[in-house]
Amino acid sequence: SPGADTMRRLLPGLLLLPPLLLLPCPAAPTVPAPPARPGFQRLGTHGPGGSPGRRLAPGVPPRAPYSGAGQPGGAGAAGFCKSRPLDLVFIIDSSRSVRPLEFTKVKTFVSRIIDNLDIGAADTRVAVVNYASTVNIEFHLQTHLDKKSLKQAVGRIAPLSTGTMSGLAIQTAMEKAFTVEAGARGPSSNIPKVAIIVTDGRPQDQVTEVAARARASGIELYAVGVDRADRESLRMIASEPLDEHVFYVETYGVIEKLSSRFQETFCAVDPCMLGTHGCQHVCVSDGDGKHHCECSQGYALNADKKTCSAIDKCALNTHGCEHICVNDRAGSYHCECHEGYTLKEDRKACAAQDQCALGTHGCQHICVNDGAGSHHCECYEGYTLSQDNKTCSVLDKCALGSHGCQHICVSDGAASYHCDCHTGFTLNEDKKTCSAVQEAARLTSIRDACGCEATLTFQNKVISYLQRLNTKLDDILEKLQANEYGQIHH
Repeated sequence: SPGADTMRRLLPGLLLLPPLLLLPCPAAPTVPAPPARPGFQRLGTHGPGGSPGRRLAPGVPPRAPYSGAGQPGGAGAAGFCKSRPLDLVFIIDSSRSVRPLEFTKVKTFVSRIIDNLDIGAADTRVAVVNYASTVNIEFHLQTHLDKKSLKQAVGRIAPLSTGTMSGLAIQTAMEKAFTVEAGARGPSSNIPKVAIIVTDGRPQDQVTEVAARARASGIELYAVGVDRADRESLRMIASEPLDEHVFYVETYGVIEKLSSRFQETFCAVDPCMLGTHGCQHVCVSDGDGKHHCECSQGYALNADKKTCSAIDKCALNTHGCEHICVNDRAGSYHCECHEGYTLKEDRKACAAQDQCALGTHGCQHICVNDGAGSHHCECYEGYTLSQDNKTCSVLDKCALGSHGCQHICVSDGAASYHCDCHTGFTLNEDKKTCSAVQEAARLTSIRDACGCEATLTFQNKVISYLQRLNTKLDDILEKLQANEYGQIHH
């Protein structure tokens, strides 16, 4: 194809089986790797399923991807492209056909792949099996748990120089390198076991059966052939699908270019980290460079699978409010109670109030509890409840018993009355007390008799006085007459 021809012109001597796209993975060395590595690319079909994705908090600003310029292989050592944890074993051919300079190229190829991995006890662990006619485990998975010491150890590996016992090398890796004692993590950890075998010759032992057992044990096998490597043997070794697990280059001079292809295999650009996801609230990485959007609590994902709308939890009837659900902004809600009830501590259930005891009833006279938080007002005897059902008006003052009538109180309306007396009695001048009719007559007679007697007595006294006065006048007249007669005779 034109793309493959262009690639061959750019990389002389490189034969791709199948054609490869050597695309660097964006990276940003300044971004620290998170403690957990969820949601990264699956290795072929033999690794366990993807783990939960990383969630990006709403409002996190997107950061521009690092181009990898100036970095070996066109990619940085860390960044948005993150590898998932692996137990990775390199099985490298150092037989006599591999010249010292070519073996150095193989070690550079291994180092380049290590550059693009997250190395650590909880991340990727690396071991190297060196083989020719004999097999030597250069270091185990638990030996070097940091990138610097690991690459230094790779640099110190020396070739063995004879034979090509590929089957024995795979068997040794399976039985000794991928064991828990050697640093491999057990089945419960869900960590993929991956082996990359690099060879330039034809196996001198039976490799097909050993490779089949290794694959059956859960090891994912990648086969890289150089120069005179037997391509059919590579296909016998590698895991399915073969177009993802078999690589071939014509010379060791271009083998290091394959490191970028393994970088694509072992990691995926995370759109959640890149900020290119378009999710309104939460971006979740699914691995293999895929993602999906989710919404914050109280929101639901719209049909565009990116934006979010507030959920009407009151309408959903999942609120749990005993009486009333009230929607708040941003998809939240709160509970309220009917009149006469108060919200309990759980902020959902309601308790009846005793408004009569609370003194908030407003009744003028009497508050009566009806239960279930309700009440009504009543009035004292002689009063009636007004239209407001709270205040009281006088109904009958006679009924109040405060009228003062000796015999009978007669109501004249809402607030007036007069007194009356039983038969045979008459109302006294005080308009309250009563007297019998015969007694009144007797008293009247007595009063009349007394009046006449007093008059006669007065008259008699006047007559007696006048008589005495006349007597005195007669005496005076007699004396005056006697005196006058005496003077005349003298």
